[in-house]
Amino acid sequence: MIPGSVNLIPETSVDSIRDLAIRSEKLGFERCWVYDEGLATRDVYVTMTAILRATEKLVVGPGITNSYTRHPGQTAAAIASLDEMSNGRAFLGIGAGGSLTLDPLGIERYKPIETVRQTISACRQLFAGEKVDLEAPVFSFNSAELNYGRSDIEIWLAGRGPKMLDLGGSTADGVMLDFIFKPSLGEYVEKIRMGAERGSNNPKICYSTMIVTDDESLEIVRPHMTYRLVDSPKTVLDELGVTEKDVSNIRSSLADGLEAAAEYVSDDWVLPFVISGSVSECAEELARLVEIHGFNEFMIPVFEPDNGVSLLEITAQVIEG
Repeated sequence: MIPGSVNLIPETSVDSIRDLAIRSEKLGFERCWVYDEGLATRDVYVTMTAILRATEKLVVGPGITNSYTRHPGQTAAAIASLDEMSNGRAFLGIGAGGSLTLDPLGIERYKPIETVRQTISACRQLFAGEKVDLEAPVFSFNSAELNYGRSDIEIWLAGRGPKMLDLGGSTADGVMLDFIFKPSLGEYVEKIRMGAERGSNNPKICYSTMIVTDDESLEIVRPHMTYRLVDSPKTVLDELGVTEKDVSNIRSSLADGLEAAAEYVSDDWVLPFVISGSVSECAEELARLVEIHGFNEFMIPVFEPDNGVSLLEITAQVIEG
């Protein structure tokens, strides 16, 4: 049975998210990722602190944070502090940042590959208590040190582009594949494996998508396909039949909220990204994907706290098979 994890998006109160994390731990989930979406969500570090204080076993980290809205040195300090507070239950999830996070803040995603590469390098050195001097595209360090880190704090990378996946394979402890177009999963995994071979690394792979067992869960995920679609590779958009006009409509509507943009997202653009069917059918599909691609972890995103417990219970059944 593949280990299960949960990804919580704090669009509601910290207390509500904390309670979902408590429930996920009781259901056997081992890791809790927490979205860092800037102004769209509650603060990721406040939320993670509340979760770690209320749980006993969950490993908790941002899923994911970026190096544009917060200096990587401050990120490393926050993760090391959480890790110290929780007796070693923190990890770092890093990525390039998406449109939902960066657009409202007017931040350009400048040289993302090199920015993420330098972030991983700097955080590893800081966690190990080493002195850091470097000049990255959007940040720098000048004789920076952190004297309370743990050298083996896990660093996970999330991304879709081939260069980012290669980077994750070669340098990260784990790579998270989030809402990937299922016919392309093998290509994504291969990019990670090639990077791992090049870097003499052996990263874990976490596969994340929605479990859709009814119309209600389909409608829950639809708004969250909006920003994922606009950030998808052109090859995927072409295969789905998503035109530049479609992307423009979705992107411009995001200013009015996810629900407004979701009106431009069809079922045919959602289902190829999720696991759908009855509980048993979903269990069979997940087991097949794990066997084919060698995933080490499956993560379920919880978008609607009101339906979160039900989704967690269904996902636990799916994982158990």
